Parts: sequence; structure tokens; C-alpha cells
Amino acid sequence: MEFFRTPLVKGFGWSISEVTLTFTIAIFTLGVAAFVGGLWMRAKGPRVVGITAGVLYGLGVFLASLSNHGLWVLYLTYGLLGGAGLGLGYIVPIATLVKWFPDKRGFITGIAVAGFGAGALVTAPVATRLIINVGVLTTFAILGVAYFILVVGSSMFMVNPPQDYRPAGWAPAAAAQAGAARNYTLGEALRTWQWYALWALLFLNVTAGISIISQAAPMATEITGASAVTAAGMVGIISIANGSGRFLWAWLSDFVGRRWVFLAMFLLQAILFFVMPSVTNFGLFTLLAFVILLCYGGGFGTMPAFAADYFGSREVGAIYGLMLTAWGFGSALGPLLIARIRETTGHYGEALHIIAIIMLISAVIPFVVHPPTESSEHPFAPPEPRPTRP
Repeated sequence: MEFFRTPLVKGFGWSISEVTLTFTIAIFTLGVAAFVGGLWMRAKGPRVVGITAGVLYGLGVFLASLSNHGLWVLYLTYGLLGGAGLGLGYIVPIATLVKWFPDKRGFITGIAVAGFGAGALVTAPVATRLIINVGVLTTFAILGVAYFILVVGSSMFMVNPPQDYRPAGWAPAAAAQAGAARNYTLGEALRTWQWYALWALLFLNVTAGISIISQAAPMATEITGASAVTAAGMVGIISIANGSGRFLWAWLSDFVGRRWVFLAMFLLQAILFFVMPSVTNFGLFTLLAFVILLCYGGGFGTMPAFAADYFGSREVGAIYGLMLTAWGFGSALGPLLIARIRETTGHYGEALHIIAIIMLISAVIPFVVHPPTESSEHPFAPPEPRPTRP
């Protein structure tokens, strides 16, 4: 959406905040649609849901070419229709691949969500070139057709593995010792405190990372004295970390465990956010932001496998799909938090220190969370009566 923002602002006189609201609508819709898609996949399978994703996303982007009729058209098409397609398309490969690769959940979900993050690296230069040559509205139409073809075509290959499928040489009994002993339904998962703990992990990680994404250029200019052009170039560099972090941390979690990956990411971010205000060298500042964005992407890459570990893979689409609402809430809170503190204090230092404290406190969650047990499924149930002797 970033590469559309300036042409839309200049072309139609809308404000930056009005155009940016489209992205916020899309992210919130994504979370709801991912949950719906996860439920729908149980009945119809991944192929139908994936094809629907391609239709909605392609149609939403294509119809955004009619946005010259009003800002509401952009909200309805790119925001709601496109966001719905994104959500359905996001959950399909994740929920399908964890079933095909139960022995490499972190690795495979990392690849899936890395593809989602890295898509902008391909789309951005293509869209930018098209906007220069044919204008922003025609670019919407062209990309809408391309998205429709690519997503619908890819969805034709999405199928679930056979019942009771397991890779050769994989021992599910041994794997269950470190994760879920059975497959949970969505309702059962929501009756455990662990689901809410994982939701909080994703929410806190998104809140921290998105605060950097939303303010990276002006923050670099204020703290390091870099020019606006140089600071803008930094945004492109750190965006690479978003995609690569999704794979790297998720791959690492297969070896060291999901809990310890989140613990490492939170502690690392606590240190980086704390020292950022005192870093005046632009290169070093960019490196710190790059590592934070690695952690931001790592949360998306690791959490699907985390959810499958704790609740099983059978209904992970619905269970993790609902968990993605944390993305929407974090995307709203992070930019608002850092912008409001910046306006109040006149500088970014205090805001970054507050986020550092939040990350440090958040590190407690990986310490206490553990796979759900029978007692954690009904934490408020009274103890069973002890049998009495006759």
C-alpha cells in the first residue's frame, strides 16, 4: 500500500491519514477473514477457500481502479474486499502445510509467511513502474487481474494430506511430549489460558515492530540527523528483515523451541529499543532497526507452528486464524502509542524506552507458558469429589 499512498494523495487531494486508513481496514479485515477461512477449510478444504481468496483479492484490487469516484470506493474495494481475500489467502497455505510437514512446522510455516512478507519486494518495483507509465488507477486494474490469475492458479494445488498422514521416520508420540497430546477444537482451545498467552505474544511483538515501521524515516532523521532521502532509503533496507525474519526465527524454533525463540526476541528488542535513542550513527541505527524488524517478522513465522504444537494441526486454521486478530490490534496500537508519546514529549527517546520496558515485561510470558493439559482446559472447574468408602 505504501507505493500507492503518494500517487493517491497527490492525484485526488486526500490526506495521508485518509489513504493510510485503507491499510488499517485491510489488516483488520484480514484477521476476521483468516478466522472465517480457517473454519471454512474444515468443511470445504483449502482449495475452495484459496480460490475464493484469489477472486476476492483480485476483484478488490481491480475495483480499486474506480476510486476516482470517491474515497469510500477505495475503502470498500482495496480495504474490505482486498482484505478479505488477503485473510483467506494467508491462512490457507499455513493451515495446509503444517499438516504436510508436522516434523518441520517452524521451517515450513516460516517459508509460507516469508513469501507473504517478501511479496512486496516484487510488487513494489512493478507497481511503481506501472504507476509512472499508466497511472495509479490503471495499475490497480492490471495488478487485480494478475493477483486473480496467480492466486487462483496456486490454489488449485492446495489439498490436505491423507487421513493420519505422517512423514517417513517421524514419531508423533515423541513429538507430542513437547506439544499437544491431541487435536483441539476451536472451542476447546479458547477454554485454555494458553491460547490467550499466545495471542498476547503475537500482539506484543507486532506492537513493538509496527511502531518502528510506522515511524522509521522521521525517527532516523531526528535521532541521527540523516536527510529525508537517506532515511527513506533505510525503510527499504529494513523491510527485507521483515521477510527474512519470518523464515530465520521460525527455522531456529524447530531446534531450540518456540518459547525460547520468543524469549530471545523479546529480550533482544528490549535492549535495542533502550539503546536506540542514543545511537547517532546512521549505519548503526539502521542495523538496530533491521534486527528489530527481524524479530517482528519472526513472530509471524513462529506463531503458526507454536499454535499447532499446542493445539494440534487439525483445526489450526481456525485457531490461528482467530489469533491473527492480534495483528490488527497491534497494528493499531503501535503507531498510535509511539506517535502520541512523540507529540507529548517532543522526541522519540521516551517512546522507545517505554517500548523497551514493555518488551522486558513481555519476556515473562515465554517463561510461564506451556502446552495445555486437562487441568488448563477447564481452569475454573471445581475439583472432582473424592470417592468415599462404602
